[in-house]
Formats: sequence, structure tokens, C-alpha cells
Amino acid sequence: MELDPDRLLTAAAAFPPPEGVHFAYGTAGFRADASILDCAVFRAGIVAALRSLHTSSTIGLMITASHNPIQDNGVKIADCNGDMLCQDWEPFAESLANAHNPRDVLQVILDFIHKGNFFNSAASSGRVLLGRDTRPSGVRLLNAARQGVEAILGVDAAVMGVLTTPQLHWMVRASNRGHGASEQDYYSQLSHGFKCLLEMKPPGKGLITPWDGFIVDGANGVGASKLSRLQGIVKDLKLDIRNSGGEAEGLLNELVGADYVQKERKFPRHFGHLSELAKRCASLDGDADRIVFFYGEQAEGADAMNLRLLDGDKILTLFAMFIQNQLQELCSEVHEFPAINLGVVQTAYANGASTRFLKENLGIQVALTPTGVKHLHHKAAEFDIGLYFEANGHGTVLLKEEFLQVLRTFSPKSGTEGSRRSLQRLQAISEVVNQGIGDALSVLLLVEVALQYMGWSIQDWDSIYTDLPSRQLKVKVQDRTLIKTTDAETRVTHPLNLQAAIDVEAGKVSSGRAFVRPSGTEDVVRVYAEAGTQEEADSLARAVAIHVHELAKGVGAPP
Repeated sequence: MELDPDRLLTAAAAFPPPEGVHFAYGTAGFRADASILDCAVFRAGIVAALRSLHTSSTIGLMITASHNPIQDNGVKIADCNGDMLCQDWEPFAESLANAHNPRDVLQVILDFIHKGNFFNSAASSGRVLLGRDTRPSGVRLLNAARQGVEAILGVDAAVMGVLTTPQLHWMVRASNRGHGASEQDYYSQLSHGFKCLLEMKPPGKGLITPWDGFIVDGANGVGASKLSRLQGIVKDLKLDIRNSGGEAEGLLNELVGADYVQKERKFPRHFGHLSELAKRCASLDGDADRIVFFYGEQAEGADAMNLRLLDGDKILTLFAMFIQNQLQELCSEVHEFPAINLGVVQTAYANGASTRFLKENLGIQVALTPTGVKHLHHKAAEFDIGLYFEANGHGTVLLKEEFLQVLRTFSPKSGTEGSRRSLQRLQAISEVVNQGIGDALSVLLLVEVALQYMGWSIQDWDSIYTDLPSRQLKVKVQDRTLIKTTDAETRVTHPLNLQAAIDVEAGKVSSGRAFVRPSGTEDVVRVYAEAGTQEEADSLARAVAIHVHELAKGVGAPP
């Protein structure tokens, strides 16, 4: 690898940093108002280019702000496996984004290169795939990213156009495995796996009532058009897509989308007919890496409908049941099949009822990680089959490469046709899921398959367990770093007396559980509480918030 300082300095001079702004690289990459992002996006292009050279692989860079308002935008980097940027590179990305001038940019790069013995391991050429969502600012920012990539000698910037975030991650993963990596290849793989699963449905399986498809809220984002294209390929996929981004439908993520439905517990726009709301509904977010499901339930003595939400916890549980069924049928009859390590990964925000159901009813191992998809993804990758979802609907299923190789080469000497079909179904599942990142389109297909196999309506799915009532609060503090946690953010180590106070309050209510954690983006401490009733959950959250306010130097009145 050779670095051309003059080329880099000239390019960097065209993208001066905004005054008084500090960029932090997290799970969402860099994200802010689009008007101040050009410099950060340009420099993220440099990071992606250097990462490509360092790993001798294709890297991805996506321009999106996901579920944020339309005036925002952001940039995130897809690593060589299709997952998120290696965490060891996040401090470098952050230092580079906040360098004061072109000379400092060059110095940050040189320091990083020499510190990592970069020249001894880097390739002479690289490639970065660039994608964007439908935000108006995306065209300008994509150009900034392209210039950042091309500021590094020998690295090619391949503009892939308007994509969902999961599509770009999928393309990076496929490219580095020597597979077809076009958008059409993406649709072909998902649709092939979906068709195979439906064709291999056991006799008599399927919904008891006639299936009339899903009504899908596209959040006025990129996912609506991509889902429409997928529907054109998969003829058995019955979808009524609303909020697809037309001029009359509203703005991106405004009163629509998975984040709105999940956080506000409200129906998205254009979901107003009572007869429709009793059907199966789903909502994507702005870049289609999240999805939640919902339906309307008639309120007693009223004409209105109450929203019944099936969030990431319910999706995770459905997938765990479906995959466990395939493994049980296979392993019960094919005795020579190797033992499989199946596990699910959650954060402390997962509803306690879901965790209890997974452990006690299904007997599945549950691991906890700190909040953030990057933590969940890496933990899930430790299992032969690892499933993870956040409550917001972001998650996927990971199948370890060694396990996939067993599926491809295993030839059972015993067992029935049913067990052999289970083997084939697991292979088909690996085609439907996006192993790079959570993917709303992929999840929608697998939910449909699982419901067909279970013979369930959305109401049946919802009834597998009842969520414990919960409440979340924020406490403003002078310095959120005063709060220190352990055990996947479920226990407080500092301030010293805070955890004991939380335990006392949780013991006062039925099924009480509470934890606190410092926000990653603002000077607040987040409080989560759940209990047997909503009144108890609200009371527990308020009591814990008061303790946080007193012991962590709260600002203003406690919640």
C-alpha cells in the first residue's frame, strides 16, 4: 500500500469540519443533521478505504439515518463479513472525523497506520460499495463518501445506488465469499429459500383461516419499493404496501414506521379502517433494517381499536420455536447428526416474560449482552445457530459456517423423509435470513413461513406469552459517567448504594425488575422497570428514578 499525501490533503481541503461539532461513532455510525455531515461522511470514506486495504476485502459504506427524521442523515460502515465495522476501528473513525484540518487528518492516518503495522499487511488495491437510502441529502453525501474512498490510492468506489441498509450489508458479505452480489442476486436468494420452505411444508400445515397476506407500512422509505420488487418475484407473497413514499403519503418516518409504532404504540398513517386493523400488519423503518408486527383489537364498549404490538421479543421467540422444531425432528431420528448449540441473545430491555418463556418453556439457552446490535451480533455468532433481536425489531439469525458445511455435506444413514426435510429446511432458512445484519424483508418472509408451519394467526402468535407491563424513564444528570454497570448493564457498581436501593424497590412489587444505565448519547440515565401490573411498573420506575436523581447528581426535579 502507498499513501499519496498530496492527493489526500487536496481532497480533504474540500470538506472542512463544522465548528463546534463532535462526532461519535456508535452502532448507528455517524448521525446528525444532514447539513453538517459532509466532512464526517468524506472521512468515513477514507476509513472504509483503509479497512478494505487492511483486510484485502470489499467493504461497504451506507448513507442513512434509519428511523430518524428526513432532515437527518448518517453514515455507517459494513465490515468484510457484512456485519458492522470492527469495534477496534471505531476510535480511529472517531478521531479522523474530528480532526481539525487536512494536516491533522493526514497525521491521524499516519499514526494509525504505523501503530497497527499497517504497511506490512495491507493490499495494494481495494473496493468499497456505496449505497444510500431515499433521503434528499443522500445524493450529496454519497458523493462526499466517494471522494473520501478515492482519496486513498488504489481503492475503487462502486456506487450501488438506492438500497436498504441490509441489502448493502448482504452485498458486501456475498462479494467477499465469491458469490453473486447484485441486488437481483439478493432477491433471488431470499425468494428461493422462501419458496423451498413453503414447498417443504408438512402435509396439513398452514393457517386454519384463509390467508389474506400482510398490510405493510413502508415508513415512506426505501423498504417500500424494495418490498414491492420482491413481491413481484415471489408470486405467493400477498402484500398490501402502504406509506410507500409518494408525495401524497407523507414524509419519511413521520407518524409512520417501526420506531413510531413500537415506541408510541400507535397505528401508522393510512391504517384507519377498523376491518383492516384486525388483520396482520407490519411496519418497516426508514432503511428497512427493523420490523415490528401488529394488529388491532376491539376495545371493550368502544368503536376504537387498541394496538397489539408483536415486537422483537415476539419475533425472536417465534423463530426460536420454528428452528427448534426442525432440530428436534432431525436429531430425534438421525442419531448420528452432531449436537447443535442453539442459543438466543437479548439485552436487559427484553421483556422478562419472553426470557422466561425461552428458558422455561423451550429450554433454550439465553445470553445477555449490553445494549447495542454490535454486542448482540457478536455474541450470537458464538453459537452454531444464534438468534438475536432487540425489542425495536432489529435482529436476525446467524448460522455458523461450520454448521452450514455440515448441512451441505451430511448424508443421514437413518431417519424418515420428515427428518431429511428438516435438514433441507435448515439450509433454506440460511438462504432467507440475512446473516450480515437485521433485515426487515428477510424477517417478513421468515415470519410468514413460521406462521404457516405453526398454523397460527397473528393472534395465536401473540398469545404464546403475555408481556409484563413496563415503564421507561430518563433522569437528567450532570455527568452520566458517574453510573457504572456490570452484568450486561443489569447491575450498578457505582454509585455504591444505588443497586441496593433498586433491589429494595423491586422487591416491593410483584414480578419486579429494574435496572439503570447511562445513555450513550446524552447526559441522562435511562431507567427501565417492569412488574406484574402497569401501576406497579410505573411506581417502580418512579421510585428508582428518584434514587438515581439523589445519588447521581440529578439536574432539576426528578421524574
